[in-house]
Amino acid sequence: MTCCRAMTVALPDFGGVGDGVTSNTRAFQSAVAHLAQAAPCSSGGGQLYVPPGRWLTGSFNLTSCFTLYLHRDAVILGSQDMSEWPIIDPLPSYGRGRDAPGGRYSSLILGSNLTDVAITGDNGTIDGQGAAWWSKFRSHNLRYTRGYLIELLFSDQILISNLTLVNSPSWNVHPVYSSNVIVSGISILAPVNSPNTDGINPDSCSQVRIEDCYVVSGDDCIAIKSGWDEYGIAVGMPSRQISIRRLTCISPTSATIALGSEMSGGIEDVRAEDITAVDTESGVRIKTAVGRGAYVKDIFVKGFVMKTMKWAFWMTGNYGSHADEGFDPAAIPVVSGISYSDITASNVTTAGRLEGIPGAPFTGICISNATIEVVKSKKAPWTCSDIEGATTSVTPPPCSALPDQGGAATPCPFPPERLPIDMVELKECSSLVPH
Repeated sequence: MTCCRAMTVALPDFGGVGDGVTSNTRAFQSAVAHLAQAAPCSSGGGQLYVPPGRWLTGSFNLTSCFTLYLHRDAVILGSQDMSEWPIIDPLPSYGRGRDAPGGRYSSLILGSNLTDVAITGDNGTIDGQGAAWWSKFRSHNLRYTRGYLIELLFSDQILISNLTLVNSPSWNVHPVYSSNVIVSGISILAPVNSPNTDGINPDSCSQVRIEDCYVVSGDDCIAIKSGWDEYGIAVGMPSRQISIRRLTCISPTSATIALGSEMSGGIEDVRAEDITAVDTESGVRIKTAVGRGAYVKDIFVKGFVMKTMKWAFWMTGNYGSHADEGFDPAAIPVVSGISYSDITASNVTTAGRLEGIPGAPFTGICISNATIEVVKSKKAPWTCSDIEGATTSVTPPPCSALPDQGGAATPCPFPPERLPIDMVELKECSSLVPH
């Protein structure tokens, strides 16, 4: 995968003014449109260079075979003028906006049906200026769902790297219905009490690699999704073959990695390793409910270090929040094949809260080589219901539904073969910016 392009232009060439006050929405739109014509894929594509400055803008679309490159001292600022975030249709697999029924505001940087797109730089910044959005959301003064910082739909070959994302109105990075996605070297920062500022949310995506990222968030640091209730079931597009490695997360009220709750297209073959969580509510959290349907299966986690957590392990089959009353009460999700190994955790309130669905237990839960230092409490270190599985070398001893298999038992599995997306090499260009 490469972000090298045949043509590079700079934002000021299209009237951009980096004073933090002047709107650059038309400049971004004009620059992208110019490159789409002057540097098509057949000629090697084009790059838009954002130089030092504070570049205020509303929503703008990208094009194929395109790189958006931010200088280290460049800041893209999300406009505070809500009219610069146009209203767009709900996602097909959601049927409505997540914040409110009906449409949703555009994301700041977006695109659909694209191939070979890079959003990168020398650790430049994209600032959503989300405080006003958070205030309106909390006071129920928004008719539509908040936009995200970056959203790419129905696209292939996406690279998002070497950037700092701050203060998104809602989710930060949202690839949806897309494939071959790499998110690398990203820092995501938001106040820990900001609403729904998830870090990276692959949604109905396949072949995704998330690596070397640092996330401080008011919601889940990583949330893997695939649509909501009957809408996600109808689209039927799972998230699968996802690799997460070398992630550091801080989120006192949410999860390091969440699976769901919108998982109605299915989630499978997720591999997470070398993960660190500090002052975070839970490690890997599975969130589903009757009405979601589909499955969460073949989830592999190893090498997880947790410090100051409410729960080390948490999964639930009674997570409500339906899109509408049209969900199918017979759509029972299947959760199976969940493996955790090589886990250390300190200053933890509860080791595990594992709650399946009555009559449809979560099965194949495996935990091996896990040491969890639980703070003194009158509560039991584990609570379990409607689950089945086994453990090896776990402290404190888990509930009876997860019997210890003895020290000689085989550790929980983690696939030895690499995913195709893990073998994609990133190519650096010798000349990325105009002189």
